[in-house]
Formats: sequence, C-alpha cells, structure tokens
Amino acid sequence: MGAVETARVRKAATSRSLEGSTFLSHSSKDDDLVAGAIRVLENHGAKVYIDEIDPEMPPYTSEKTAGLLKTRIRDTSRFVLLASKNSKESKWVPWELGIADGVKGTSKIALFPASDSSYDQAWASWEYLGLYDRIVWGKLQNYQKEVWMVIDEKKNTAIELSKWLKGY
Repeated sequence: MGAVETARVRKAATSRSLEGSTFLSHSSKDDDLVAGAIRVLENHGAKVYIDEIDPEMPPYTSEKTAGLLKTRIRDTSRFVLLASKNSKESKWVPWELGIADGVKGTSKIALFPASDSSYDQAWASWEYLGLYDRIVWGKLQNYQKEVWMVIDEKKNTAIELSKWLKGY
C-alpha cells in the first residue's frame, strides 16, 4: 500500500462516530501495519477508530490523554489489539488492553497478530494474551475458501470476522 493510500485509510478511520466502531490499539512503531489492519477490518464491516489522529487527543501525553482513551475504549463496541513485537514494548498498548478488558470483557476483544512470518509468534510471549480470541486467515468450516475469522482456541471454535464485528 502506498503512502497516499495509507494516509487516506488512516484519516478516514478518525472521522467517524464512535457508535458501533472498533478501537484499534497498536504501537506507534507499527505505522506500516496499521493501514493494512484497518483495511481488513473495514472490508468486514468495521468502522475503525485509531487514537493518534483523533482531533480531541492532546498533542502531549497527560491525564487528559488517559481519560479520553478510557472514554473512547468504552464508547466503541469492539477492541482489537494489533499484536506485534513493538506492541509488547509500548507503554500504552498493555494499558489500553487492561482498560478494554475491564469495560468490555473478553468476548468483545480480539488480537490481530502481525508478523513478517506466519511462524513468528514473538507477540505471544505475554502470558495473558492467551485469554483473548485471535483474528486469523484460514479455513473455516462450511466455507469453500479461506476467510478472515476470529478463533477461540480454548473452545476450538471460530466465527467469520464480519459476524464477530457485528456482535455475532
């Protein structure tokens, strides 16, 4: 995806109402991955919210930043964490996940693992990430082609991403 398309996708993600939208938590070091994640989510019916281009977000980190993030997480219907090596090092990503868990519960949270290799699972070294469902590309029962889906490995079940985003 080119720089102009990336900027367009990111800008569109900030100009929407929060009602029924999906909060996309990510490391600022993963800017190259954010537009692709937004595109996958939006192609499945999501309205994606990202914080760094929120016009109400203060230009510097403060108590107001934390309060506004809590409000945005609470007001969105779903929470997706773009899980990468960088998100583990972020000061905000684990905090946002904790807030989301407290107000949404695990059923409205999904991890979107990002890596250069399908075998790279460095993001999974956080023990507590096993609590959450994951967004994956693969074969889903009763579908002829591979699809994006949300998988619950504990129950060995999955649902098409678009259905999960709509609330089943």
